[in-house]
Amino acid sequence: MSRKDSMGEEPAGQPTAESVCPRCSVGCRVRYSERRGGAVGCEGAPVNSQGRLCANGIHAFDVLDAENRLTTPLIRKDGDLVPATWDDAFARIEDGFETLLDRHGPDSLTFFGAPRCTNEENYLFQKLARVLGTNNVDNRARICHGSVVRAMVERLGSPGMTNTLNDLTEADVFLVVGANPAAQQPIAFNSYVRPTVNDGATLIHADPQANETTRIADVHIAPDLGTDAVFVNAVVAQVLEMGLEDGEFIAERTTDFDSFARSMERLDLDAAAERTGVEAETVRRVAREFASADRAAVIVGTGAEADDHRGTAIPDALIDLLLVTGNLGKPGTGMNLLRGLTNEQGANDVGCRPWTLPGFRPISDDYARANVEAVWGTEIPTTPGISELDAVRAFGESIRGAYVIGENPAVEKRDTQAVARSLASLDFLLVQEVFPTETVEHADVVLPATLWAEKGGTVTNLDRQVQRRRPLRTPPEGVRRDLDIIAEIGNRLTDVRFEYDSPEAVFDELTRLNPLYGGMSYDGIGNASQRWPFPEGAEKGIDILHAERFRTGRKRTALEPVDGFDGFQRDERQRATE
Repeated sequence: MSRKDSMGEEPAGQPTAESVCPRCSVGCRVRYSERRGGAVGCEGAPVNSQGRLCANGIHAFDVLDAENRLTTPLIRKDGDLVPATWDDAFARIEDGFETLLDRHGPDSLTFFGAPRCTNEENYLFQKLARVLGTNNVDNRARICHGSVVRAMVERLGSPGMTNTLNDLTEADVFLVVGANPAAQQPIAFNSYVRPTVNDGATLIHADPQANETTRIADVHIAPDLGTDAVFVNAVVAQVLEMGLEDGEFIAERTTDFDSFARSMERLDLDAAAERTGVEAETVRRVAREFASADRAAVIVGTGAEADDHRGTAIPDALIDLLLVTGNLGKPGTGMNLLRGLTNEQGANDVGCRPWTLPGFRPISDDYARANVEAVWGTEIPTTPGISELDAVRAFGESIRGAYVIGENPAVEKRDTQAVARSLASLDFLLVQEVFPTETVEHADVVLPATLWAEKGGTVTNLDRQVQRRRPLRTPPEGVRRDLDIIAEIGNRLTDVRFEYDSPEAVFDELTRLNPLYGGMSYDGIGNASQRWPFPEGAEKGIDILHAERFRTGRKRTALEPVDGFDGFQRDERQRATE
């Protein structure tokens, strides 16, 4: 393999060369220190400018020299995976996919992308799926926050943090729900939230279990399992009952307030307290603290998810709390989803989702679809795809083949044994992976993949900053970069152009189809970052969303009446005692 692949960037070859840490979604800048024998942070970086690293980030380079690295393609022969040439592996892939397309059609295939991949890799991956004729493309990062993202998209028009890490330092109150950022995002927490709390801001932590975040909380609420939505709605009801709502914001930026308020009047606080295990006076205190603050912010994590990742009761209640208190569209406020995995935001931004194109535009959007078709030079399917969870359930039935990058569905789903059986029932399984996994054991073809420090591209952090990840060393002999592999498969299986001379060329195409990234460029990002949305001609991206209009394009969003509180409405309780 040459020192520079067809779409590779020349490794920097300098001890001070920087890239982006792969260990979480914060996006700290790192470089390798010979003196310390590991990663060190970079002062002055766009994220975490102090240059501190968490305990996890310090070990970012450890994985590069692991002994069990996959370095050659494998194909299944007589039941066993055996080494093969790249040409033999690609030939087997062509035969496997073309057979399935001929026999069962494109929707018999599914594609699992991964947040560990760059924006460019995830973009090409979803392009491959759609050019082949299916929208069955997904990533596990989408599922992790499915409920919260759905509510934010439907209500606000955007699935990203409404604010930035920097401006959260202006908050007077933090309400942290279903998250433990002190442990999961320690740099973000210790650099932005903890100092603000130390300076006098109030931290209210709602989580069933006390944890690292609870240690600095002023108030810890532990709602009984499954009652978070009841608790938050009870807080909203108390804000209204005590007359602490922001009437001006409600009038200017919301609709349906009267019917919403009437639904809240029916909530019986004492009954809700009994159901949630949170005392009525604690509910009142949270309502007073949050509504009386000049600026209050919600921080939310996976604990706010519905069991099926579809129901939106908890995030809807949190959005309603922000709306009735006027805490959207200004510094130190907002709905701030703390994603966990590296480039988790980016994988979703660029279209690795079964229902949306790059930029979260629905598949059903004729204009968006026509835009994509004009750039790609082919028609794309109009029927939304199925989720990764539903695809796994359909393995061996409606789903006959899968292409998996950086995923391990054999152990990442709830019923491991059942998933293993369903993986074995596939007609063809292609896995692109760095190390042996349980999913690799079921593959028909295995392609060795590259690690974060061996390739260029961009990644998007949790507060919407796009940064360049630069190659710090060449991949091992025999390993090709992921972007080259996806492009090669695209060229072999389709008549659509999958020829690019660099990751930058892929990014340029991406910016033409993703309005959130529309004005970005590699030169503009440089050694810093650009934040979406990034309007054409802008010097920098928009830091705070929803300041004058929501991302839906509308000035107002609805406060939707709540139909029930699991039997804890006043009228129902009164009828039960009559």
